[in-house]
Amino acid sequence: MAAVFGSQPLHVPVGRDAHRWNTFHGERTLVVAARTVTSTVRVLESLPALLHGDSRVRVVFAYDPTSAFNAGVVDLLHDAGCRVMPWKQLGHIAPDLILSASENIDVPEGDCPVLVLPHGVGFQKLVPDSRSSRDRLSGVVPDPLLETGRAWLAVSHPAQEEQLLATHPKAAGRTLLVGDPCFDELVGSQPRKKAYREALGVAEHQRLVMVSSTWGSTSLLGSLPDLIPRLLAQLPYDEYRVGAIIHPNVWSAHGAWQIHTLQAAALEAGLLLMPAVHAWRPALVAADVLLGDHGSVTLYGASAGTPLLLAAFGGDAVPGTAAHKMASAAPRLDPRADLLQQVEDVVREHTPQRYAAVAKQAFAEPGHALARLRTALYHLLKLPEPSAVPPSPLMLPVPDPPASPVTSWQVTASVTEDGGELAITVCRFPAAVSVYDAAHADSPASFAYLACTDEERDHRLTQSASVLVQRHSAPTSVGALRWIQDRLAQLPGSLLAASAVRGSGCLVGLRDGRVVEATATGPAMDPGLLAAAVYACLRAGHPLDDTRVLLRIGETREEDVVLRLRPALPVR
Repeated sequence: MAAVFGSQPLHVPVGRDAHRWNTFHGERTLVVAARTVTSTVRVLESLPALLHGDSRVRVVFAYDPTSAFNAGVVDLLHDAGCRVMPWKQLGHIAPDLILSASENIDVPEGDCPVLVLPHGVGFQKLVPDSRSSRDRLSGVVPDPLLETGRAWLAVSHPAQEEQLLATHPKAAGRTLLVGDPCFDELVGSQPRKKAYREALGVAEHQRLVMVSSTWGSTSLLGSLPDLIPRLLAQLPYDEYRVGAIIHPNVWSAHGAWQIHTLQAAALEAGLLLMPAVHAWRPALVAADVLLGDHGSVTLYGASAGTPLLLAAFGGDAVPGTAAHKMASAAPRLDPRADLLQQVEDVVREHTPQRYAAVAKQAFAEPGHALARLRTALYHLLKLPEPSAVPPSPLMLPVPDPPASPVTSWQVTASVTEDGGELAITVCRFPAAVSVYDAAHADSPASFAYLACTDEERDHRLTQSASVLVQRHSAPTSVGALRWIQDRLAQLPGSLLAASAVRGSGCLVGLRDGRVVEATATGPAMDPGLLAAAVYACLRAGHPLDDTRVLLRIGETREEDVVLRLRPALPVR
């Protein structure tokens, strides 16, 4: 059996005879201590820009398996192409600098400096101490390491140094003010917001509501485990997209399988579940609204100007910090009240400078963090910086779309007439989360029904559907009509079936054999929406031939739709 990646001592680029095998003969050895996914990612996201093109520094990673959240670290390093040695080998080499974004590491004896980066925003909360049964301040290295004089703590604001010294006097003189590279990236990437939204499948007329949860019982997911599916059940499908950013510690502690199982209904309803690393940053930039807790992502989003609803705020946030100040300024979400109304209210009432004072307390001199951090890094390595040009934050890469398509909806189609104009308002909610909202019901001018695409896997939903939709356009009208006829024959409980035809609108076949051609005068439209217009006219008793309908989808989107009868389907 092959050895587990990172479990065997390295012979190159470090080791007793490494000089015999190395291609790059670096002058200094930098060891990155990798203990959790969260802390390792923070280093991986910053280090390439700091060492850009500099062959004087050889970098290896030392895996420390002692954290409760160590799952996923080895896979992350393997996928990144890092050279990884077991933690015990660190005591047998002579690094020039140890770099980590995890403060809770057992550093071997020696005299090389240890630079500790924050893996969130400063020292904002209390966390369980793995060395005892007590809690400790997040981000602070153990006292024995402080006492050696080797440790340097990077901070993003002078207020953090003051806070740190009030609780840990031994940290006096051991802090370096560098700012926050992650915040700089988020702010600098705002011009690419449209590109991130398009990559995530968010249309221009839709709002993206991002839910952020840190880890622990007082986090958003820990205290409100059903909030995400209920949110999807109350935000109209055609007007909103919902995403989730879940702390890597949750992924590490519980596993992707458990998370996907718990959020199965939400995923079927189109949830944009962001991967555990990297992709959360462009997703946060893309968000129109943030529902968060006391985690760093919430503070990043609010400080960058995103409207915020606090859905949970645990007692482990430290009073006097920027996170605590944010909690005082942010409106609270009432999880049992109307979620749609609260989202709309926070967008309407938000002002861009609402959290400016919070950001000012958390991040000093935004835009210069990478430059300051590079200067500190090379100073500790005792090397001149490789270039007089300081590094600047790069725009974040475009994320891959993480959502699965929605395959069934609870639909409400309301019919009104105003001055002879026929208008139909359509509102759709994913059927997978309909259990989290009140049942839909008909009224005299409003018709509720279930619609399923041909990709729906739950046969109970398909057999109960009034409307059937072919997700992908048929190449020809003949192909569309054949599909319609087959589906109506297979599912006798359905009233109509609809299929878009490539380049020529949508065909809707009725149970009585009639065929309606529904054509939007504007851009190509989801056939499920065109089918809703036909369904509403049929139920309300309006003509289906030479009929013009104003189709309203949500508050802002309106499309003109023309209905015309075509030759009937042959009765089987």
